[in-house]
Amino acid sequence: MSADQLPKIKLYWLNFSRSQRIVWLLEELEIPYEVEVFHRDKETLLAPPELEQIHPLGKSPVISITPPGDGEKPVILAESGFMTQYLVDHVPAGQKLIPKQWREGRENTLGGETEEWLRYAYYMHYAEGSLMPFLVFALVISRLKSPQVPFLIRPITYIIANRIIAMFVYPNIKKHLAFINEQLATSDGKYLCGKTLSAADILMSFPLIAGSGRFDELGSWEGASWKNEFPKVAEYVQVLEAEPGYKRSVEKIEAIDGKFEASL
Repeated sequence: MSADQLPKIKLYWLNFSRSQRIVWLLEELEIPYEVEVFHRDKETLLAPPELEQIHPLGKSPVISITPPGDGEKPVILAESGFMTQYLVDHVPAGQKLIPKQWREGRENTLGGETEEWLRYAYYMHYAEGSLMPFLVFALVISRLKSPQVPFLIRPITYIIANRIIAMFVYPNIKKHLAFINEQLATSDGKYLCGKTLSAADILMSFPLIAGSGRFDELGSWEGASWKNEFPKVAEYVQVLEAEPGYKRSVEKIEAIDGKFEASL
């Protein structure tokens, strides 16, 4: 495909956000793209208002896709799952990131999907819809223990935060890690959907890679690390971090911004 037949893609990247996995996705799709870097406010940790000029919600990731041809207007996409689905459906190389959908002889029939594809479709929604809310909630609650809380009331907010984490956050994150651990044990491969990398794995990379450094502080894990209780998940995190496309995505941002840290 010649350069004039390719779309022009621009990713609006924000530090400490979910946008890194879109860099990884673009690397896997093997198409040219541009990255514009934004940084959070160091005190409030909010995204800069300039992002609202790209998308009204001022969030990241946001991606601009200009179709080939003169006079074509760019398509602006937000939401990681939506832009991932859009790109893998429209870019030829995206087909390698989608498991085979139909079992032989059951094409286009209800219940005729393969197990790999059903997992893929599920995790395309699960990453943001089920797993991330608990991690975001943990992040918000942890701010009650930060130095930004007035000194005189910090002992009280510290106790409240720990209580909420112990009663609500930790049990739910533990349930999700147990679920993912079991899914990996039955996937017939080292990825969630089988033997090959899928777009769902790329979406799952952020909550698990970024969360892996925080899981231990959220609970006791029976006196050990979460990695001991959920070894399949720990191994999966290492698999994702070792992927050539993921490594290239990190190198890309380090070259542009000087550093990269997958963090909540």
